[in-house]
Amino acid sequence: MSTLDRIERICGQGLDERALRVALLEVIRAEVPCDAYAWVLTDPETLVGSAPLAETPSLADLPALIGLKYLTTVNRWTGLSPGTSVTLLGATAGDRSQSRLWKELLSGYGVQDVASTVFGDAYGCWAFLDLWRRDGPFTDGERDFLGRVGTIAATPLRRSLAQTFALGGDHPVRRSEPVLLLLSDDLVPLTQTPQTDAYLRALLPTEAERAPVPAGALHVAAQLLAQEQEVDSHPAWARVHLSGGVWVTLRAARMVAGSAAGRASIAVTIEPTPPAERTALFARVTGLSERETELLRLLVGGSDTHELARRLFLSEHTVQDHLKSVFAKTGAPNRRVLVARATGAVQDPLQPGRTSPDS
Repeated sequence: MSTLDRIERICGQGLDERALRVALLEVIRAEVPCDAYAWVLTDPETLVGSAPLAETPSLADLPALIGLKYLTTVNRWTGLSPGTSVTLLGATAGDRSQSRLWKELLSGYGVQDVASTVFGDAYGCWAFLDLWRRDGPFTDGERDFLGRVGTIAATPLRRSLAQTFALGGDHPVRRSEPVLLLLSDDLVPLTQTPQTDAYLRALLPTEAERAPVPAGALHVAAQLLAQEQEVDSHPAWARVHLSGGVWVTLRAARMVAGSAAGRASIAVTIEPTPPAERTALFARVTGLSERETELLRLLVGGSDTHELARRLFLSEHTVQDHLKSVFAKTGAPNRRVLVARATGAVQDPLQPGRTSPDS
């Protein structure tokens, strides 16, 4: 069995997104040796990182690493085509100092080359993967292999996220007060509200005796810095799966300065993803067409078959055909379950007792 055949077999196992990435990494690193990596899920609308899986030389350097990744224009994932894999040496014609990330951090680790791969399909960009190597450049063959993996794994990665919208099971936190983390411009945590710790641990499980790693918060804050420095114009927020069927949205904003002595800090809020934003993401991860997405939006708004037909300028028979396609793609057996999973705001009939994340 070829390596790409193994990749396709893993992608066909229906694994959750983390298990899928872990399994694929084992095969990738056997084919393309590397000394460190970062595989980050992205929100398909904002392209901001949401759920990282990484092995890096220094956890203490994580804020700097993430900040510089967002402030570096060379091989930035937002400028690469889906299924593309590029290298640092190739993009800079050997002048790696063109990359701010390499110049200010990776060079100190002895990194010689970085291979960057984008995972995207017709419904959005779902992740990017960086591999670091100390002992020489990545070859053209390795780059081509990574590009093939990016093409093969993008849709299975998207579909693995669709599994998270089925409501059910407990999640470890309930929002009873604002969830807020304040960061410096160096992305160092300054202070937070009491419930923030529980949310951060749910987003990235951490040993009880250690402080949680606020990786998701660092990504949205880094995007805010990229906006301010005109590196990238995407908004500084990302939707992230928390647990069970619960999704949250992380948003970064600049605090108003309290004095002229220094710059204000960055505030990152964590809140349940609003129904409209969740529905839009649900439509993407389940692969709905534009017409099916519009139908879902109207269905969430309370339209019945007659109203759907009138507003979409379709016959009721055609509406029913579209609904059958939506049910097939989402795995929802009926309209009630479909709306529950799309919005996350009502009880899922297939999960008795499961109600809104804020209940």
